[in-house]
Amino acid sequence: MKLYFAGPLFCNAEKEFNKKLTEQIEALGYHVFLPQRDGVSENSPKAIFDLDKKEMMTSDIFLFVLDGRIPDEGACVALGMSYMHKQFVNQNILLIGLHTDKRGAYVNSKLNPMLEASMDSIFESVSELLKYLSNL
Repeated sequence: MKLYFAGPLFCNAEKEFNKKLTEQIEALGYHVFLPQRDGVSENSPKAIFDLDKKEMMTSDIFLFVLDGRIPDEGACVALGMSYMHKQFVNQNILLIGLHTDKRGAYVNSKLNPMLEASMDSIFESVSELLKYLSNL
């Protein structure tokens, strides 16, 4: 199965977390598209967008790492695109999130309701996510 990995990827801590989690997911037998590793080498916004869009639309699972003071804005756009793709093209794509961050911005919820309601499942730990993926 193919998994698209969305989330923050700009500082060393984020890149290292993404790399380690990707390795753990790939060890379960998944093919992971990790934009920081598998994306285009040029800085053209159009080239980045086109490749990421293609990879999202051909994935079985969309994983959004929601950690940070607020979720990454590019990954929010990607979630919206994947959600609409699920609604109109591929009902079988799974939209899942990983949110280990304890900070919250909303009353009775850590996430914006638009993010929370658009996902099939949100996991609060890496081990919980990996267990779920291993059982698919």
